[in-house]
This record gives sequence, C-alpha cells and structure tokens, in this order.
Amino acid sequence: MTEQGAPEPHLDGDGVLDISTPEQFAALAHPLRQRLLFALTHEASTISRLAVRLRVAKGSVAHHLKVLHAAGLVHITDTRQVRGGTEHRYRRTGRRLRVAEPQPAGTAALLGAVAQELDRSPAEHLLGLRHLRLSDDRARQLRDALTELLDGTEEDGADQPVHGVMVVMYEHTRP
Repeated sequence: MTEQGAPEPHLDGDGVLDISTPEQFAALAHPLRQRLLFALTHEASTISRLAVRLRVAKGSVAHHLKVLHAAGLVHITDTRQVRGGTEHRYRRTGRRLRVAEPQPAGTAALLGAVAQELDRSPAEHLLGLRHLRLSDDRARQLRDALTELLDGTEEDGADQPVHGVMVVMYEHTRP
C-alpha cells in the first residue's frame, strides 16, 4: 500500500499505468473522474483549484478524488496546513493510462469524457472513424505503429497547450 491506504500502482518503465482492477474500472466509470484525470496529467492540483477549473463543487471534486485515490489512479504529491486544515495536492499516478481489457462502463465513461473535452476545445480538433479490412498481420503492424507514435511523441515545454490524444483500434465482431 502507498500513502494513506491507496493500492500500489502497477507502472511500467515508461510511466504507463495499467488499468486492471475492479476498483480502477469502477473509478473510471464516471465522467467527472475522467475529467479530473485529464486535469491532473501534467501538474498537481488542489481540490479548490480543480473545482474552479472544472466548474464543479468542491465537495464533488473531493469525493471523486477520494475514489480515484483509493483505486491508485491519483496520488498525493504534497500537503500543507491551511487555516486549520490540511490541503492536499493530487496528481495522476501514470503519465498515460492503458486499458488492456476494456469494460463497457469504463469505456462509455471514457468516451463521454472525451466528448465533453472536445466540446470545450478552443482549437480545431480531429475526430474520425475509419473501418479497414486488414489481415491479422497488417492489423498488428498498424497497432504497433500507432502505439509507437503515441508513446514516442516528445512533449514541448510546459508553457505549451495540452492536447488530448486518444487511440482506439478494435476488430469488429465477426459474423
């Protein structure tokens, strides 16, 4: 267990957090928790700052952060005493999340949260869907190339805007 009873996260060498426990899937099944994870990707933040940024009540943010923390998806980076209380700064545990075996509720929440982020995006975005007929070998090659592109893209400086990138590749159910 990590600080304050949160489960030990399973990170690979590149800071990728594998989502695999029932608690993690349950935590991902709410759109506000997805938005909190997006907000905590690059910098730690407090409940108050997150509430203002996401335009959500502090109590709601606190509740959902507690669920994310219990699932090991966020961790407390530091604390400080403020006006007789303790203020925590939270950050996402992995720089990237990988869902090896998606579950319907978590997938729906993730897609819903991304849709909300697209609606708020101040810049032009790309949203496309294409169905391809590929052999198993070609599909694996494409999956590997997409993974390499996603994992290999270096970020610019902290003063640059954050862009969300979601990659989904799946095979249609065969008749």
